[in-house]
Amino acid sequence: MSHPITVTHRHGENISVAAVGTEILNYVYKPDPVEYESRKPYVHPLRTLAGSTVTGYRPNDHRWHKGLQLTASHVSGQNFWGGHSYITGEGYRELPERIGSMRHDEFESFEVETDELRFTERLHWLHNDGTPWAREHRTIRVHSVDPERGSWALDWSIRLVNVREQPLRFGSPTTAGREMAGYTGLHWRGPREFTGGDVLGPGGISGEAGMMGRQARWLGFVGEHDEVDRCSTVVFEHSPANDHAIHESHWFVRSDPTPAVALSWAFFEEFELPPGEGFSYTYRILLADGARDHEQIERELDEHSW
Repeated sequence: MSHPITVTHRHGENISVAAVGTEILNYVYKPDPVEYESRKPYVHPLRTLAGSTVTGYRPNDHRWHKGLQLTASHVSGQNFWGGHSYITGEGYRELPERIGSMRHDEFESFEVETDELRFTERLHWLHNDGTPWAREHRTIRVHSVDPERGSWALDWSIRLVNVREQPLRFGSPTTAGREMAGYTGLHWRGPREFTGGDVLGPGGISGEAGMMGRQARWLGFVGEHDEVDRCSTVVFEHSPANDHAIHESHWFVRSDPTPAVALSWAFFEEFELPPGEGFSYTYRILLADGARDHEQIERELDEHSW
């Protein structure tokens, strides 16, 4: 049986979820002050039940990395990722006029049960000049808090619709010419102490090189904390429904020099979204205390039905 949770909503600012005396999630939807970092909602801090923080926020190497957030590095010339834009033949450039944003409009539903939170948020993706380019419905679900196992789960679902009169083209730095840098989509930045952490994948795969650019059901990242003598495991999983998504996904992962994972929907190839049409993706993130191995991850994921 899942453990009870406590939800605190500071209207216009953030949603906080606590369990077993620990704030395990803080979803911030108040607009960021820095336009160049691409204003959009994010989750930070994200914690395990033991209180270990497993997200980084505005690290000095990439100030636009903010915990867990939906991003899109290349969309028809706009950057919904933040920071420098990668330009074919030129490399990274500082182009403020290319920075888009994701605006929170409202919560269409907000359901709190004893052991689960589920809300659906409506957002608009805005061009740098403020013109709406896409409408998003985002559903966040916090569930399966299990103190005995030391884990809990977060589901993140999106439905994105093109509201322009022209197609939207989705890509990444790799589609623009930078090899093995196909980051875009849902992105996690780990804390600094996770640098050099262990990357795991299905079938006994281990290491960043084994999972970078690969297609697989899940990816696990194990990091060791500073100050406290423990490790944490963060596991990212595709919903089976993603097998039928508009475009195939590949994993982007780095352990060194920056701990980061992205469920990239446009790693190697661009795809186009016609006017009025949409696409959907659903992901699960499992947060666990301790260093999980391949077998433990597979078993726990299998026990959580979709």
